[in-house]
Amino acid sequence: MAAPKLEVVIVSYRCRDHVLACLDSLERHPLRGGEMVVHLVDNASGDGTVEEVRRRFPAVEVVALDRNAGFSVANNVVLARARAEYVLALNPDTEATEGALDHMVALMDANPDVGMAGCRLVQPDGTFDHAAKRSFPTPLSALAHFAGIGRRSDSRALGGYRAPDLGERERGEVDAVNGAFMLVRRDALADVGLLDEAYWLYMEDLDWCYRFHQAGWKVLYDGGATFVHVKGGAAGTWRAPRQNVAFHRGMGRFYRKFHGAERPLGAWVVYAGIGAKLAVSLTRSAVGRRQLAWRASAR
Repeated sequence: MAAPKLEVVIVSYRCRDHVLACLDSLERHPLRGGEMVVHLVDNASGDGTVEEVRRRFPAVEVVALDRNAGFSVANNVVLARARAEYVLALNPDTEATEGALDHMVALMDANPDVGMAGCRLVQPDGTFDHAAKRSFPTPLSALAHFAGIGRRSDSRALGGYRAPDLGERERGEVDAVNGAFMLVRRDALADVGLLDEAYWLYMEDLDWCYRFHQAGWKVLYDGGATFVHVKGGAAGTWRAPRQNVAFHRGMGRFYRKFHGAERPLGAWVVYAGIGAKLAVSLTRSAVGRRQLAWRASAR
């Protein structure tokens, strides 16, 4: 049997409505220039996701895990056995637009030195998601990010983590694309390896992009294709404590792995900033959840 042109892997955890909307969009806007196979790996959601997907989208290949194994592990279930020329790791809270998949696959076909590509991501109201294209965080930019300076700064040294010098609608090489949409060449995947399973959730995308560069593959952003990204739809408005800890722990792991030895002093400054930001974030999240609960009970 001939291998498909594209395999799409979606990982879900208690986000049934987002998964169904994502799959519906892929059904309406599929890859038209070749065969596409869609996989869903469910992290033991227990919310009816598996049953509903099997009922409404029988062509989707469903893998139901018996535990919440995390984002990297779940993606690797499919990535390890993918046969297609290209594999797309896609978030469940994204939705395809017409022609986007064909545009991105054509981009990869035309650029054999590109190992990974990401597209333009917009929120439901059309607002551009600046995290669609990123520079790798440095100790200075990460510290600025955690201190809240990076979002307001025009300095590349302070704000470059979120906004490389590349326009929203432009195409060009970047350090990293967003984990919500990572289109990967299978030959490059065989060269670079799977997602690092030490990241339970968050930062695995930056790690992967970093390793693609280390292996000599280009990472490209193309603003000519668009996916809608609800951004946080699966996690809700306020991150659960486990997700919050995973995000900050992931940032710490990234620095230990790639910068700890060469910049020990700078890395320790970043670790301190990560710890302080985690404490603040957990407090804000707890307060926010209490406020939501109070408003719900007051209705």
